[in-house]
Amino acid sequence: MYNSIVIGAGPGGYVAALRLAGQKQKVAIIESTYLGGTCLNTGCIPTKTMLHSSEIVANMKAGAEHGLTVKDWKFDLATLIKRKNGVVAKLRSGVAGLLKGRKVDVFSGKAKLIDANTVEVALNGGTTEQLKAENIIIASGSEPAVPGFFPQDRSKVMTSTEILDLETMPKSLLIVGGGVIGCEFATVFAELGCKVTIVEMLDRLLPMADKDISKAMTKHFKEQGVDLHIGVGVEKMELGGKGVQAKLQSGEKIETELALVCTGRRPVSAGIGLEAAGVKVNDKGFVEIDEFCCTNVPNIYAIGDVTGKWQLAHVASRQAAVAANNICGTEDSEDYAIVPSAVYTHPEVAWVGLTLEQAKAEGFDAREAKFQMAASGMAMAYDETDGFVKVVADDEDVILGAHLMCPHAADIVQEIAVLMKSECTLHELNATIHGHPTFCESLAEVSDALLGKPLHGH
Repeated sequence: MYNSIVIGAGPGGYVAALRLAGQKQKVAIIESTYLGGTCLNTGCIPTKTMLHSSEIVANMKAGAEHGLTVKDWKFDLATLIKRKNGVVAKLRSGVAGLLKGRKVDVFSGKAKLIDANTVEVALNGGTTEQLKAENIIIASGSEPAVPGFFPQDRSKVMTSTEILDLETMPKSLLIVGGGVIGCEFATVFAELGCKVTIVEMLDRLLPMADKDISKAMTKHFKEQGVDLHIGVGVEKMELGGKGVQAKLQSGEKIETELALVCTGRRPVSAGIGLEAAGVKVNDKGFVEIDEFCCTNVPNIYAIGDVTGKWQLAHVASRQAAVAANNICGTEDSEDYAIVPSAVYTHPEVAWVGLTLEQAKAEGFDAREAKFQMAASGMAMAYDETDGFVKVVADDEDVILGAHLMCPHAADIVQEIAVLMKSECTLHELNATIHGHPTFCESLAEVSDALLGKPLHGH
């Protein structure tokens, strides 16, 4: 009998298991594939590893104006993939070591709830085992969702999983979906010399981001030579000719060597016995939870992508802490009001809190100010002058959100997240000495503008 069983070993599941074991609980964790889940194996870590490699290649190409001339250099995708695999393997081994150190029992296989206290594990070795626990945490994650009318040949029409193991550079790539995943892969392959085409059926790239970010990213991709088809969907896709042929709703035809489908992710909630345990899911298959990460069944919790709150690794890890704390008797909750998000394009994009439109829709008397990277000394030194930093505040100078497109945006946005969590205002931001030259000093410049005393901006 375990105190807790965790189903899924991603950034939600393994973190929950570690926290529970740290509180002297007897814990089991069940994972059907690899420790670390999507994030570590086929998501955050491998894509960022590839993005760093493509950035190096892009910098090599732009080296002449910095005095760098290299003759006869070449790039090998297989070597990049080998390095990526090494990074993933090392981190996966680290997770295994942490679980072993906390004496968490790891079961490799598929989990299925029999009732609210029993989990059946179809072990990868072929046998079956039943486990019992006082509490269960569902952290089964999500998987790529591919429209049914797309070809199912994953050697030509890939998802974000298969393309991570591509060892031969395609001459052309069609990316269906201009969201976070689509834009990141577009950055990788465009920088590596592939002809990239993006099709996004909504009216802009990165539709979840601030509109100025979408506009700036569109301009940036066009300058990179990426073909963009915005506000139109794919009507038909089939294999043939040079590789993949797609017909758009506009009637236009696109032919590329490969296609990458980035049309969202769906929860892994079917077939794991939720019905048998009485756990409610919504009409999209996401497990319903309250602010304590508890389902409608008092001893069953759910965290991560399967809950549909935010499909972000760091949200899963925060939910893991909430669930573990509540299981161990310390009340904890999360309202998801302050969640930093990032897109690791070049330059990076990040945001936290509300856009101006969202703030006004919620009834705030809000305003915003923007500082262009073109006016940043550090950005000029690094030749990274695309983008801007924007902050949104209300009429009492409370910070409501920030939206960044600049180098290290994913790191810089954390400053605003901490200020918002601490209920600080523009005045605290403005009175904080920011190092110079840095990219983050642009936040102080924006606070100057919002307080009516702009310095270097307009």
